[in-house]
Amino acid sequence: MTTATGPLRHPVPDGDVPRRRRRVAVVGVALSDCGRVDEATPFQLHAQAARRALADSGLPKDVIDGVASAGLGILAPVEVSEYLGLRPTWTDSTSVGGSTWEVMAAHAADAIAAGHANAVLLVYGSTARADLKARRRTAALSLGARGPLQFEAPYGHTLIAKYAMAARRHMHEYGTTAEQLAGVAVQARANAASNPDAMYRTPISVDEVLDGPMVADPFTKLHCCIRSDGGCAVLLAAEEYVPDSRHDPVWVLGTGEALSHSTMSDWEDFTVSPAAVSGRLAFERAGVSPGDIDLCELYDAFTYMPLVTLEDLGFCAKGEGGAFVEAKAGRLLRDGELPTNTDGGGLSACHPGMRGLFLIVEAVRQLRREYALSAPDRQVPGDPELALVSGTGGWFCSSGTLVLGR
Repeated sequence: MTTATGPLRHPVPDGDVPRRRRRVAVVGVALSDCGRVDEATPFQLHAQAARRALADSGLPKDVIDGVASAGLGILAPVEVSEYLGLRPTWTDSTSVGGSTWEVMAAHAADAIAAGHANAVLLVYGSTARADLKARRRTAALSLGARGPLQFEAPYGHTLIAKYAMAARRHMHEYGTTAEQLAGVAVQARANAASNPDAMYRTPISVDEVLDGPMVADPFTKLHCCIRSDGGCAVLLAAEEYVPDSRHDPVWVLGTGEALSHSTMSDWEDFTVSPAAVSGRLAFERAGVSPGDIDLCELYDAFTYMPLVTLEDLGFCAKGEGGAFVEAKAGRLLRDGELPTNTDGGGLSACHPGMRGLFLIVEAVRQLRREYALSAPDRQVPGDPELALVSGTGGWFCSSGTLVLGR
């Protein structure tokens, strides 16, 4: 055993293979400035989030020996590490859309548990809204027309249309209604109302969602995520660092990842997402079940995503998602039966691109009970011990699921 550099009192193992797999905790989380951020660059948002997460952890910068990043530059983790003044000996640049960060967190947890890294920083930042407003970019209606996607491009498949087709199939198979889908947006906005960092906080009704301008049937404008700027960071560390951390740890208890398809013609069932696989793996590895979970943070680029993800994770039976999420039931509210997307989600709080890392930040804050004293109307009631985080990438092309616990 050797003592790590920096003012740590507790020893950290050498680089040799440890005698047992170490436990892994989230020790620091933070957001950069979010919402409307017109004057910052994506690199600046990365740095701001990273500094804040490190400060949140209470650990010195030189404990970080791993960096995971995606979505920026040609060599994302290399450029980000250089900008942050880090020289990691472990890295990951996995890019599978919105689920990137849950998959990266799983990889980082495995590396730390095996002794290949001690503390891994996951960091993201995007000025998607500001760039669009300044005409530095155009709206991403599709992800390209190369490879397998070339066979769908001539038919005009947009990203939103792919989700809309899947939602329509669920409606056809199980009688799910647009009103039930609207309930997801209504409850997300209600949760955002108590979040001062949320971009939109004014309550909305089911009728307002349904009466909005049509984007891709059955999705009106409020069925779709917002476009924002913002970044965030998460610091994972080995159990030996926990006594020196500022907060009680949130442990990574189980992880799962799964890939499904890239072309719609290879998606066997539009009503089943890859969360059906990643969720099962995460629950099995954590040794818990859906009934044990106190809160969920789920990817919600469109209202159909939480609905089908909740089904596939086992919180309700296949085909019952519509009734489960409808507004009058209130199950997804912060004080509901299954608090979900407690910050307002991508539908109301923020969505700067690959939002999956924001899900981890919110889950950790809720498990720490950070809002219990300062903002009780923002805190999930009771004493939450287990959170389920599930990110979705592409058009249900990939999924990463984490079980986190105190």
